[in-house]
Amino acid sequence: MGILSRILRPRLEATAHCDLPCGVYDPAQARIEAESVKAIQEKYQANEDPVFRERAIEIKEQRSDLVKHHLWVLWTDYFKPPHFEKYPELHELFNKATKKAGGGEGGTKSSTDPKTGQELLDYIARIDKIFWETKQAA
Repeated sequence: MGILSRILRPRLEATAHCDLPCGVYDPAQARIEAESVKAIQEKYQANEDPVFRERAIEIKEQRSDLVKHHLWVLWTDYFKPPHFEKYPELHELFNKATKKAGGGEGGTKSSTDPKTGQELLDYIARIDKIFWETKQAA
């Protein structure tokens, strides 16, 4: 090892189970957006005005994308292999939740039925429960 390599070599190595200090990840962000999605679906059902409905669909689709974004961040940045070992259903749960927020059949992005919004909230509640269990163990 050359002198320059020894001088520039880090003297301290730090590790963490997430990219940033704990406390920055929270399923609440996904839940809040999912609550907005469901509320928009309910308002859509209660209003016949085509201009209102068009705007509601646009906002609902944006919020559904935000739900997916927040879930993906949790899935890929917060949860680590030990979590997936302890909670083997976690990958499938995230997969189903992000698909429920998506534009495919039965997804909130493509549906105006508040039932799909509630199903999304139910998935997020299950993720939230596991998330807080992992925070208690940390």
